Amino acid sequence: MTDPISDFLTRLRNAGKARLDECILPHSTLKESIAVILKNEGYVSNFTTGVDALGHKTLVVKMKYVDGTSAITGITRVSSPGRRLYFRYNEIPRVLNGLGIGILSTSKGLMKDADCRRNKAGGEMICNVW
Repeated sequence: MTDPISDFLTRLRNAGKARLDECILPHSTLKESIAVILKNEGYVSNFTTGVDALGHKTLVVKMKYVDGTSAITGITRVSSPGRRLYFRYNEIPRVLNGLGIGILSTSKGLMKDADCRRNKAGGEMICNVW
């Protein structure tokens, strides 16, 4: 696997389309930080960490549905390992004119786009969620 974050986003997208109750993923600190932001913004119900049968640490994300459809209607990777995209705080693009969120990796940690503008922190745009 060359891009674990893209794999994480794809698994969430597929779990939402398949209407699964939960999505089990390999754990990393970055993925857990993304899950925290998704939970705080109301895109997922909850998440926990666990251990699989082989002893590897996992991240279990409880999916959220509104009227039978996934709360995550779209989730895309913006910056990839082959093409990193960095933005200053005043150049961060809005997702669906403010209806979605962008997740950025800054020197102050992972933040959503509105928090980056408020704290005047730029960084690498990880993904867009709507």
